[in-house]
Amino acid sequence: MAQKIIIDNDPGHDDAINLLLALASDELELLGITCVHGNVGLERTTINALKMLELAGKTVPVYAGADRPLLRDPIHAESVHGKSGLEGPVLPDPTRALETERAAEFIVRSVLEHPGEVTLVPTGPLTNIALALRLEPKIAALIPHIVLMGGSTDFGNFSPAAEFNILADPHAAAIVFSSGVPITMFGLNVTHQVLATPERVEKFRRLESRVGDVVVSLLEFFKLSYEKRYDFAGPALHDPCTVAYLLRPELFKVREMNVEIELGAGPSFGRTVCDVWNVTGKVKNARVALTADADGVFELLLERVGRY
Repeated sequence: MAQKIIIDNDPGHDDAINLLLALASDELELLGITCVHGNVGLERTTINALKMLELAGKTVPVYAGADRPLLRDPIHAESVHGKSGLEGPVLPDPTRALETERAAEFIVRSVLEHPGEVTLVPTGPLTNIALALRLEPKIAALIPHIVLMGGSTDFGNFSPAAEFNILADPHAAAIVFSSGVPITMFGLNVTHQVLATPERVEKFRRLESRVGDVVVSLLEFFKLSYEKRYDFAGPALHDPCTVAYLLRPELFKVREMNVEIELGAGPSFGRTVCDVWNVTGKVKNARVALTADADGVFELLLERVGRY
């Protein structure tokens, strides 16, 4: 039986590739896609999600969610993803519309209709997930797993200490990490191991397909900021680690630990404080990914993109 999931995202180049991976995977039943502010504004993230669905030739409902964080001022990542959020490929405007139900309401309804069955896969700021948990607190006991991209055990990327998704709404992240829902976290410490090197990108080019060409175009634009800031050989595929983990958990090494969100003003605002060595003795509220088999992740992604 296919695993029921909801992807909550802010496309975004790596979000877009994550959607393609999920949509090509029969092991997963994608109940819906919820969108949130993040890499770009909500108006753009919803459009980008619809564009990727039409590229994939799939029909999945898309829901608009929060257009700003719970408390802090909004931040965006246009410096990485461009003004549209999906710079690089030329994709037609979507022909289908968003659902009228809001993202948090859809999440609550889906969990209540399928108790213990719906895994949440957030790859953007956690505002929609936090709102759903506040809208109907009893769903926390009915969600079997949250597999998210955000945070880091070490360095940040939008501040010295904080990763973008968490920094974009740290108060929402604090609600999610304290909810009691089982969490697996993919932070920068592991996603920076999964680089789209020129050799790996070339394999997608060799597919000679429309979707393969779009993936190449996405990665070619996405690499620009990674070359400039990190001197990496290619961009990091952060978000696809989440769906890859659902499909092939053996590709990753994870460790249980306590994770808290730094909410105090100052240079560590938005940091995921990961108790790697259990020095505090606090309850371990998350499984945190530490290593990735990058070749295995790209082999999986290449095989699935090759299905289009």
